[in-house]
Parts: sequence; C-alpha cells; structure tokens
Amino acid sequence: MARDVLVDTSGLYALADRQDAEHQRAAECARNLATSGARLLVTDYILEEALTLARARAGAAAALKLLEIVERSAAFSLVWIGAEQFQAAKNFFRKHADHDYSFTDCTSFVVMQQLRIRQAVTTDQHFAEAGFEPLLPPA
Repeated sequence: MARDVLVDTSGLYALADRQDAEHQRAAECARNLATSGARLLVTDYILEEALTLARARAGAAAALKLLEIVERSAAFSLVWIGAEQFQAAKNFFRKHADHDYSFTDCTSFVVMQQLRIRQAVTTDQHFAEAGFEPLLPPA
C-alpha cells in the first residue's frame, strides 16, 4: 500500500515557482517521495489556494503551469472536500479559534486525520502545531 503525504499550498507553490526560496527543497522532497512510491495528495481547497497565490504572485501563465503539473503528474491525487469534511473542518475551525489556522488548513487537518496521514510537504508551521510533521520546516 502506498504511503500518502499531503502537499499543502506552500509546498505546491514552491514546486511550481523556481524563484520561490523553497523551490529546491520542495522539488527534492517531492522527487524523493514519488521515487519511494508515496502518493502526493492535494485537496481541491489547497489547489484553489495555490492557483490563486500563483496568479497573484506570478500571473495567469504561472497558475496555468501549476494546474498542469497537478493534472499531468501521476504522483498527484486530488482529494475533494465533501460535505462531511466541510462540517468537520467548520467544527475544527471553531474549536481551535485561538490558533491562526486558515479554513483551508482546517480542511487539510481533517483530511489528514481521516486518512491517517502524518506528513505534509509544507513550510507552514501550523501543521506542526496541529500534530503533523511538516517536511519543509524552516532551515
């Protein structure tokens, strides 16, 4: 059975943008995971957030390139946030209002809990706060 690893917005964006400070580490991490047979999971919320970020920072061409990377790579699998996950994310968001978690973070945490995923390709330390292992911690 393949090991699942979530790719968060920061990791996904860093993979696509060669100018991003974390591009090299993210690319190496994703390459190692894919080589080991890991499945790289991206939720629809993460993809939306990363595409919006890419468009804002680098324009439409960069956003389209990012979309193409996710769609064409056999290493990526898209996970859709359904009604059950959405409700659980709302509950998580409310319960942890004292944290600075985005709603997208909360959907990611719920998916990770449900699928028993421990690791995320991310620079976002909110994942560590929530009990997960970020694979791109600050250097």
